[in-house]
Amino acid sequence: MPRHKRGFDVDAARRALVKADPAFRPWVRSIGRIDYSSDWGRPFDVADALARAILYQQLSGKAAATIVGRVEQAMPEPRFHHRNLERLSDAQLRACGVSGNKTLALRDLARRDKAGEIPDARSLQYLDNEAIIAKLVPTRGIGRWTVEMMLMFRLGRPDILPVDDLGVRQGVMLLDGLPEMPQPKALMLRGEAWAPYRTLASFYLWRIADFRKEAVKRSQD
Repeated sequence: MPRHKRGFDVDAARRALVKADPAFRPWVRSIGRIDYSSDWGRPFDVADALARAILYQQLSGKAAATIVGRVEQAMPEPRFHHRNLERLSDAQLRACGVSGNKTLALRDLARRDKAGEIPDARSLQYLDNEAIIAKLVPTRGIGRWTVEMMLMFRLGRPDILPVDDLGVRQGVMLLDGLPEMPQPKALMLRGEAWAPYRTLASFYLWRIADFRKEAVKRSQD
């Protein structure tokens, strides 16, 4: 069974991307180098990462960080392992600011983690992208997008394109000068040109979308 390396050569990917799609060239020149390789080498606990992703859903970063901090303090140790979550009652989670739906999701995650249904980080190295998604999305509160973020930012898989992501779609709209954001199916077809480095393309598309937001904000000041 082949082992998937964590991370990829960012500089080689950038050169391949601008060669495959010259539309990226001025943006890459303006934005500069994007590199998350320091995160790709760090050890991580899959269940812990998924629990944190659940808690961050549909909240601002600041609000979510506050809730995560409260839950960490309530647990015996600041790790979202099933043994630690099992020691917290639903009432304790609510007191930390965790919603009812997210509490149910954490309970399902803890149950699956305890049953050995959540693979550890080492096991993920021997699974392809779709196999990882298939293993993790049955967990309540974990969708394809959440797993794709793990594949990109934790595992450094080089060819992930989250076609449902709003920021990526906004980035493509600016990249191609479109009147509106492309639909996921159209984005998937458009992104074929960026393979096998669609992850880096996505990183740049997020930055391109941020550029637009900043421009709008400056015009309003």
